[in-house]
Amino acid sequence: MSQNEGTLTEEKQQELLEKYDPEAGTRKIKGFMGWFVFAILLAFSLFHLYTGVFGMLTAQLQRSIHLGFALALIFLLFPARKKNRGKEVKVAWYDYILAAISVAIGAYWPLMIDDLVLRVGNLTQLDFYIGLAAILLVLEATRRAVGLPITIIAIIFLAYAVYGPYMPGFIAHRGLDLERLVQTMFFTTEGILGTPLGVSSTFIFLFLLFGAFLVKTGVGQYFNDLAIAIAGRSTGGPAKVAVFSSALQGTISGSSVANVVTSGSFTIPMMKKLGYKKEFAGAVEAAASTGGQLMPPIMGAAAFLMVEFIGGGITYWDIAKAAAIPAVLYFTGIWIMTHFEAKKMGLRGLKKEEMPDRKEVFKKIYLLVPILAIIFLLMSGMSVIRAALWAIVVTVAVSAIKKETRIGFKGMIEALVDGARSALGVAAATAAAGIIVGVVTKTGLGLKLANGLVDLAGGILIPTLFLTMITALILGMGSPTTANYVITSTIAAPAIILLGVPDLSAHLFVFYFGIIADITPPVALAAFAATAISGGEPLRTGINSSKLAISAFIIPYMFVLSPELLMIDTTWTYLLWVIFTALAGMMAIGAGVIGFWMRKMPWYERVIAILTGLCLIYPEGITDIIGLVAFCVLMGVQYLYKGKRVNSQIDIEA
Repeated sequence: MSQNEGTLTEEKQQELLEKYDPEAGTRKIKGFMGWFVFAILLAFSLFHLYTGVFGMLTAQLQRSIHLGFALALIFLLFPARKKNRGKEVKVAWYDYILAAISVAIGAYWPLMIDDLVLRVGNLTQLDFYIGLAAILLVLEATRRAVGLPITIIAIIFLAYAVYGPYMPGFIAHRGLDLERLVQTMFFTTEGILGTPLGVSSTFIFLFLLFGAFLVKTGVGQYFNDLAIAIAGRSTGGPAKVAVFSSALQGTISGSSVANVVTSGSFTIPMMKKLGYKKEFAGAVEAAASTGGQLMPPIMGAAAFLMVEFIGGGITYWDIAKAAAIPAVLYFTGIWIMTHFEAKKMGLRGLKKEEMPDRKEVFKKIYLLVPILAIIFLLMSGMSVIRAALWAIVVTVAVSAIKKETRIGFKGMIEALVDGARSALGVAAATAAAGIIVGVVTKTGLGLKLANGLVDLAGGILIPTLFLTMITALILGMGSPTTANYVITSTIAAPAIILLGVPDLSAHLFVFYFGIIADITPPVALAAFAATAISGGEPLRTGINSSKLAISAFIIPYMFVLSPELLMIDTTWTYLLWVIFTALAGMMAIGAGVIGFWMRKMPWYERVIAILTGLCLIYPEGITDIIGLVAFCVLMGVQYLYKGKRVNSQIDIEA
C-alpha cells in the first residue's frame, strides 16, 4: 500500500487552513486582477531581495514601503467578510480605495522624508490625516489577515493612551492628545514603524522566502518520507513519524496550524489506521506541529524579534543555540509518550509493504543541504540577512541536482510570490504589535505593569513566572505568536528580569508559552485543526495535546531557575550531565502521564514517576541524586513486575 493512501487532497488542506488560520483566508482572484495582484506580490519580494543584496534603506523608508505593500495586498486579497474567504469573489470597490490609500501611506515617507526630517515633531494637517489613516488601516488589515483578538487589544491600548488620566490606580498617566498619538504611531520608530515591523521588513521576510523556496523543492513531502524511513517500523511508528516530520516542518513554516494541516493530513490517517484513538492521533500531530516553532535552527518569526528586543549584541545564533536543548527535550517528551501509549495499546509499527523504498529516500538526502548550510552560515557569524540570501541560492542550486526537484524559472517566480503572500499576516501582526509597544513606551506602562506583577506575586520568582505564563497563554489564544511575544516581552518579561533572571531566559520563557497557547484549551487552534482531520472531539484532543506537550509547561521554569539548560555560563561536562538527567526525567514524566512503562502503572507509581522526572529535569545536585535513586527504583519495580499487570498479548519490551 502507498504511504499516501488516506491523505487529504490539496483542496481539503486549503479549506482547513482557511477555517483555522486567518492568514490563509484570501479570496480567489482570476483574470486581469489576478495577474495584477500576482505582479504586486512579485514586486514585494523583489524589493526585499534588492535591499537584502544591496543594503537596507533607512528605517523609516524600509518599514513604510514594506507596510504600504502589505496593507495594499491585504485589502486586495483578504475580503472584509469572513464568509467570502476562499471564494472566487470580486474585489469590492471600497477595497480598491483602501488599497490606494495604503499605497499613499507607504509612499509618504519616501516622498516627504526631507520635509519630515526638517520639521520633526511638528505635524501638518496632511501629516496628521496620513498618520491617522495609517493607524485605522493597520487595525482593519490586522482584523482581516490576523484576527479580531489582536485588533481589539491594539484598540484597547490606543484608548488607554488617550484616556490615561481616567485610569485607576498605578496605571493612570497624563494621557496623549490625538495629535501626539498620531505622531508617535507613524512619525517615529516607536509605533507602527517600530522594531517589530522593522524585523518583519528585514529578517522575517527573507526567511519566509527561504521557506517558500524549500517548499518548491518538495522538501515537505521529503520530510514525511524520511521520517517514515527512520521511524516507521518502530513501535507505534506513525506517531513517531508525526513527531519527527513535524519537527522538521517547523523549518519551512512558522504556523502551528499550517504544520498540522500539511503534515497531519498525511500522519493522522496513518495513526488512526494503526489503532490510535482519534483524539490521541490528532493530539500527537498538534503537539508536534506546534513545537516546530521551538526547533532551531529556524524557529518562529518571534525568535527574530527576540534578537532586537534583547539587544546587547546577542545574535540569532545565540538564541537558536540556547533553544536547542529545551527543543530536544520537548520532542523527546512527545516521542516517549507516543512510545508508551503504543506499548500500552499493543500497537505495531508499519509493515514492510507500507514503507517507502529506503534507498530512494536516502538518495534525496541532498534536499537537507540548504538547512545544513544555513546552520553553518549562522554559526560562522554571518548576518541573518546574508545567511537567508545565501540559503536561497543554495536551495536553488541543490534543487537542480535532479529533474524532479528542480525549481526552474517558473518555480522561482512562484516561490517569490508565495513567500510574499505568507509575509502579509506577519506584517499586519507586527504593525499592530508596534501600536501596543508604542503606547507602552510612551506611557511608561511596561515598567508599571512589571512592578505591579512583581508586587502581586509578593516579589517571589515562581508566582511571577506563573502569572506571566497565564498572561502569555491567554494572549496566545487569540493572537499570533509574533504579536503575543511582543506584548508579553514588553509587559511581562521585564517583571522576570527585575527578579534577577537573565534576559535570554526571561524572553524565551514568554516565547515558549506564547507558542504553546496553540494547543492549550479552551481555544487550541492547532488541536482543533487536527480534529478536522482526525474526526475526534476538539476539547478532548486539546487536553491530550497539552498532556503530550507537558514538557513545554515544565522546561521554561527549569531554564529560568537554571540557565545551564540554555548553555549559559556552563561547561561541556556539566552540560552533558544536565542533558542526561533531563532526558531521564522526560522518560519518567512520560511514563507517569501515560500510565505505562514496562507494565501498566497504578496511580501512586504515576505520581512518583512525575515527581522523579521533575527532580531530574531540574539541574541541581541534590535533586539529581534524589531523582536518579527514585528512577532506578521505579525501573527495577517495573522490570520485576512487568508481566503481572498487562495482557500477555501486548508487547511489553522495554
